[in-house]
Amino acid sequence: MPLFEPVSTLRRYDGQAHVHIHDHAQVMVPLAGRMDLEVDGHALFTDPSCGMLIPAGARHAYCAEPGTRILVIDAPESTGLERLRRFALTPACRTLGSLGDPRLQLALLLDLPTVLSSRRGLDLAQLDAALVSALHEPWSTARMARLFHLSPQRFHARLGELTGRAPGGYLRALRLEHAGRMLARGATLEAVAARVGYRSGSALAYALRRDRGVGARALRRPAL
Repeated sequence: MPLFEPVSTLRRYDGQAHVHIHDHAQVMVPLAGRMDLEVDGHALFTDPSCGMLIPAGARHAYCAEPGTRILVIDAPESTGLERLRRFALTPACRTLGSLGDPRLQLALLLDLPTVLSSRRGLDLAQLDAALVSALHEPWSTARMARLFHLSPQRFHARLGELTGRAPGGYLRALRLEHAGRMLARGATLEAVAARVGYRSGSALAYALRRDRGVGARALRRPAL
């Protein structure tokens, strides 16, 4: 059926790959994961830092990694929707679904700046795996950046676009998440601190209270 008004849906992908074409424009706002596309012969990707506008009539193939979630707005042809483009997403775009009105969602997205170049992807699963394998070791921004062959400045910017966090804050959150799990399994505070990169049990306890609002003793308390 032809579209007369924009319609937005939250779609989930689990590794699907498809090729299709439609007679309406499509605006994609990834909330999690990554999708690789070929649109009229152009190899592109979209992730939580970079949305995409696919104009009506453009043949496109796509493959999404498992767990990908994308807010998709299908819209009839109109001014601003005539050409393929990628646009920079801000952390505020993650709350677009709460607006409810697809016309308002679309208007806000069309005002976002165009991404002029195809930036190198940053795989958060790869980053997490590397960090978790050596949480006790020092992790500078430069060391994280080398995993993706990026400069420290570019890595800092890309991670901020994807997560809203600086590298230090991202690493700290991961350390505390794993510390909480180990404490819940009964490990001692000092042992956990050594395994996740804190100089002492008291330093870890302070970080847990400051960042997560919970004490180590509460985490080790068995569930009733």
